[in-house]
Amino acid sequence: MHQEQCIKDNLYYVGASDRRLRLFENAYPIPYGMSYNSYLILDEKTILFDSVDRTVEGVFFENLKATLGDRPLDYLVITHMEPDHAATLGDLLNMHPEMMIVGNAKIKAMIGQFFDFSLDHRFHEVKEGDSLSTGEHSFKFFFAPMVHWPEVMMVYDEKLKVLFSSDAFGSFGALSGNIFADELNYQSEWNSESRRYYANIVGKFGLQVMNILKKLSDLDIEIICSLHGPVFRTKEDIQACIKKYRTWGSYTPENDEVVIYSGSVYGHTEEFATLLATLLAKRGVRNTKVYDISSIDVSYLLSEAFRAKVLVFAASSYNGGIFTPMENFLMDLVAHNFQNRDVFVVENGSWALTAGKGMREIIGQLKKVNIAEETISIKSLLKDAQYADAVAMADKIVEDLKK
Repeated sequence: MHQEQCIKDNLYYVGASDRRLRLFENAYPIPYGMSYNSYLILDEKTILFDSVDRTVEGVFFENLKATLGDRPLDYLVITHMEPDHAATLGDLLNMHPEMMIVGNAKIKAMIGQFFDFSLDHRFHEVKEGDSLSTGEHSFKFFFAPMVHWPEVMMVYDEKLKVLFSSDAFGSFGALSGNIFADELNYQSEWNSESRRYYANIVGKFGLQVMNILKKLSDLDIEIICSLHGPVFRTKEDIQACIKKYRTWGSYTPENDEVVIYSGSVYGHTEEFATLLATLLAKRGVRNTKVYDISSIDVSYLLSEAFRAKVLVFAASSYNGGIFTPMENFLMDLVAHNFQNRDVFVVENGSWALTAGKGMREIIGQLKKVNIAEETISIKSLLKDAQYADAVAMADKIVEDLKK
């Protein structure tokens, strides 16, 4: 049964959601499912923006057929060649052999990597700043390399003032009838999944995010249509989207808060983490988070790092090195080009105090990260004599938060 929805005038949502998939890109948990968005405009010529993942192709093709009716599909614009948006390209061509594929040179090359069909006479190559008209609508193309693949581009509809933003401004989570952000409890239910999506999918490419925001800065945008998550159509929501991406793209903390990451084998390291959080609470610090890194997927840990200003890494020594989940998490921060934070280090060891040195070496690879000079070293169990060290760390954190 078709489920297409009109966004505005002759612009339609023809995407679909998957609630069965457990891991996005076979890496990131999606407990609330995932939407795969596709958009169709019925002008003098019809134009489709991206397709969907194979898991939802049945609903997508029903939506597309119901919206097109007996009309041909004149154009398919590919803004991103990742299979969750382009796996159905061959099927689309079989159903609509008249269709012209619109993309840039890198998209054309990637089509040849994923498919065997010939692109002769069926590919319209666009360059940065090019325009394409379908009648009343004129579309302008903006290249957004590495947000988050090298071929990515965004498209601006000058008539409806719509930005087709590819993967940017997206979110984890399935859509349930309401496709507009202003119809949802976005701040309380979607914002954290939007941050987690950004941190893990786009987070490494902050410089490239800032570059595309600069390109888009002069556009009058009234609607943002991303390939994942809800559609943004109010001035407030659009401004909030751009502000968030400017914050995340510049690796600026969202707020003056603290996250304590505990890598504890038998609970003694976590005991220190809880003590430190308590001392911070007594000093008026709000919303401190303590995470057991062994029990939470790293995608959530990374998202929280993008949110807070001060990060504390407390880990046991393990096999003469760092407790493995902490080492993996720190390496993930490096892989995502994380930067611009105040960091504190705590180590615990029964027969070798090695975690602190190892953590500092990994954290030292990050840019613009201020690491507190002192490492608190616990030998097995936190003793009363070290209470003063915890107090001193809490005081220093409060000082950093006030800067």
